[in-house]
Amino acid sequence: MKNLKSVWDNVNFQVDVYKEGSDVQLLKLAEEDFEQLESDQLQVQTMMGSRFLKTFEAEVMYWNNTLRVVSDVVAILNIIQRTWSYLEPLFIGSAEVRRELPDDAERFRKIDQETKQILMQAAKVKNVCNACTSEGLLGSLENLQHGLSLCKKSLQNFLDGKRRQFPRFYFVSEADLLDLLSNANAPEKLLVHVPKIYLATKTLELTGGGGGRRPKATKWVSNVGIEEIMFQPAVALDGKAEVYLQTILTSMQKTLEFKLGASIERYISQTRIEWLMNTENDEPTDPAQISLIASAVYYVREVEEVFVSIKKGSKQAMGDYNGKQIKQLEDLIRLTQKSGLHKRDRKRIMCMITLDAHSRDIVQRFLRENVTESSAFQWQAQLKATYVNGNAEMSIADAKFDYSYEYLGNGSRLVITPLTDRIYVTATQALHLCMGCAPAGPAGTGKTETTKDLAANLGIVCYVVNCSPEMDYLSMGNIFKGLAASGAWGCFDEFNRLKTAVLSVCTVQFKAVCDSIRGKKQTVSIEGDSINV
Repeated sequence: MKNLKSVWDNVNFQVDVYKEGSDVQLLKLAEEDFEQLESDQLQVQTMMGSRFLKTFEAEVMYWNNTLRVVSDVVAILNIIQRTWSYLEPLFIGSAEVRRELPDDAERFRKIDQETKQILMQAAKVKNVCNACTSEGLLGSLENLQHGLSLCKKSLQNFLDGKRRQFPRFYFVSEADLLDLLSNANAPEKLLVHVPKIYLATKTLELTGGGGGRRPKATKWVSNVGIEEIMFQPAVALDGKAEVYLQTILTSMQKTLEFKLGASIERYISQTRIEWLMNTENDEPTDPAQISLIASAVYYVREVEEVFVSIKKGSKQAMGDYNGKQIKQLEDLIRLTQKSGLHKRDRKRIMCMITLDAHSRDIVQRFLRENVTESSAFQWQAQLKATYVNGNAEMSIADAKFDYSYEYLGNGSRLVITPLTDRIYVTATQALHLCMGCAPAGPAGTGKTETTKDLAANLGIVCYVVNCSPEMDYLSMGNIFKGLAASGAWGCFDEFNRLKTAVLSVCTVQFKAVCDSIRGKKQTVSIEGDSINV
């Protein structure tokens, strides 16, 4: 008993400053003191079973109650400090949250005052036993914990509502999302978050504004390679953040769609080099991805025409077309040898050479294997771009996909090998059957890059997720929600690193998404967390 008193008379809270400029101090129990608490609780429990208890019953009961209260207060205080530290910048510092959740903001204001008062009082007392056994403290902390849980739940519902309106918010951290929402009235402050929402975009160029008016987005700058593209027309940044961010995304896609139509029309009126290097206001007329898809469209048309010519009796048609391809490749190679070529143009030309070399190899394979009909598997198994009545499509075997016009930037493209072609067939047929695809193989063999390049060929945004054992079913569920709602692709690296229990739930989540794509709409409830697809 004497030892207990001497020890706990000298156990004080350790304090950390909450944040710079704040007079609030966060409290914690040192690790050795926490171990001492557990050890002393066990010792007191042993005393209560002693046959000599009657003599010391009052003292033993006092220490039993005191140490139990200390343990409970320290545990709940840790939870409150963690939750309060997370919510305080949001409810106090975010005007958007206060405006959207006025009742919860008022509730948190009272909680904030009481929490600071308790922390400052405990820091002033210092001694753990004296601070924790203050009259009514445990009850107050339990009320605070309940109030904080209500505020946190309301905040989660608020953020989930925003994510449902603009699904790409599922791939943005909560801190970034709240910063986005808080600065919605000042679009220039949102530019730092642009690469997190539009993966290949570095920033937007804003013009106008001032005098209470918001600026307009007139141009976007590539985050992949060197490229700048004008919106057609400029985008007004009106309304809430989730509204005009969706407007920007739609305008980017519409601009690329317009440019593809114009590029395809211009292709036949110029030589191929003139078409590729055409400029307006010292900028390339076509973004790099539009040049590639337009070239792919004409490659498919020309091969189909060759098959028609062969059917009409022109046996040399395929060989002649192969000669034309080689000439086109030589022209591009000579173009790269010119001095003074801009870096952005060199990148576009190199990508064109990469895809043209694959097209040449395919035609040479047709010659070797005497392929003379468009229905042959060798041709059907190729990823083919078509453009009919203003609509771009990608088809391969039985699968057909609309080109999604996601901006991809001016980056490198994957060299397509025979193995790549086989993976393209497998992955696209799996998607056509509303299934997933899981490429297997050693590290560094190109599984992820092939998936990303297939998405790029279809103009679809692809989010790469590096799985880790720390991920739970809630975080995975949010990712699945974002993918299902936005139409994006998800590439999950190291999927087998997830815990077995999480993997088990992920199978249900993934099945819910696949079943919904097949038309079987359903809601799957997982431990109270509903995944609505």
